[in-house]
Amino acid sequence: MPDSKFSYILTIVFVLAVVYPGQAQEIRNNYKDDKGLPRLMIERTMIYEPDTNWFYSHHPSITYFKNRFIAIWSNGYKDEDNPGQRVVFSVSNDFSHWTKIKTLAVPSFTLDTQNVLTAAGFHQYHDTLIAYYGEYTHDKKQTHLWAKTSEDGEHWSEPIDMHVAVNPNHGPQPTKSGRLVISGNFTFPYTDDKKGLSGWKMTSFYADSLYKEDNPDTYEAPSKVIGIPPLCEGSFYQTDDSIIHMLLRATDDGWKGRLWLTESKDDGLHWSIPTETGFTDNDSKFHFGRLPDKRFYYVGIPDTLHHSERNPLVFAISNDGKFFNQQYVIADKVYKMKKDGIWKDGQYGYPHTMILNGYIYVIVSRLKESMEVIRFKIPRKK
Repeated sequence: MPDSKFSYILTIVFVLAVVYPGQAQEIRNNYKDDKGLPRLMIERTMIYEPDTNWFYSHHPSITYFKNRFIAIWSNGYKDEDNPGQRVVFSVSNDFSHWTKIKTLAVPSFTLDTQNVLTAAGFHQYHDTLIAYYGEYTHDKKQTHLWAKTSEDGEHWSEPIDMHVAVNPNHGPQPTKSGRLVISGNFTFPYTDDKKGLSGWKMTSFYADSLYKEDNPDTYEAPSKVIGIPPLCEGSFYQTDDSIIHMLLRATDDGWKGRLWLTESKDDGLHWSIPTETGFTDNDSKFHFGRLPDKRFYYVGIPDTLHHSERNPLVFAISNDGKFFNQQYVIADKVYKMKKDGIWKDGQYGYPHTMILNGYIYVIVSRLKESMEVIRFKIPRKK
């Protein structure tokens, strides 16, 4: 074993045993199944249902900008993350009625094959809306993060290169200091440019030597080196002690029905080696956040009995950022697929949330084919 790798593993052992003892088990839920859980009163509307083409839709995000709702997502012919996958958007004045989809970005070519684009969320700065998307080749190489800006949510700038090799899970999110942090798979780029268009720096719990880029095909290799499950698709929240808690999906052969956790105590500069939490997970993306009354929340699929079915969609609240014990069923209605495709599964896929005027808005893909948005009033504090 090379000395550098041996030293790195010793460092990991030290961190796990001394610096972060028991950190992850403090974050947990108490979900078993949906029996007896209260059901939220919801409103829902389908943003997009394919008719004759473009049968793949996934990776959604929603925002509210200049009195209009705006949604973006990845949109492909019929298979997940295949060449030609683009990013589209739709706009609504009232939540219920949405415009026909328009193209936000189309992939470029590498030699004679189209690249793949993945929608990566929004950020707002004063009167400017920024939309992000990742791009990589058909064999998942040459990863780039791009952004486009808009003053009205309809017309967009030319692509702007962010100069980081990441395909994000969620768009930039501010910490208490105002720093912006992106939740990637295993990298968490940050910038102190409040507009979010420059100065991005890569960080990770992995050593720099273990990765060159962060996309859906690169998370497994470094995990084998340090002996943890393949981890991806992070989402974070920050507690009053300024610690950033980044939860991670354990997937593939590493799925054991629990989320994993890495933490930063220095505003995203360094991250602890991940450890398993007591928070159940169905093997899907999720979204954490903080309510206006300072409680913490989660939207995702905590079921472990029906692996990868991604149903029901659940809302959970924690008073202390550790125990998410107030749980509600958001939705469990079954959607029927129109056209089969590679990796097209999961009733409520990849939720992203937004808080607006006392409501939680949740956008989800339905079997990675259609787009739906749901809203409900924030439950009162108990």
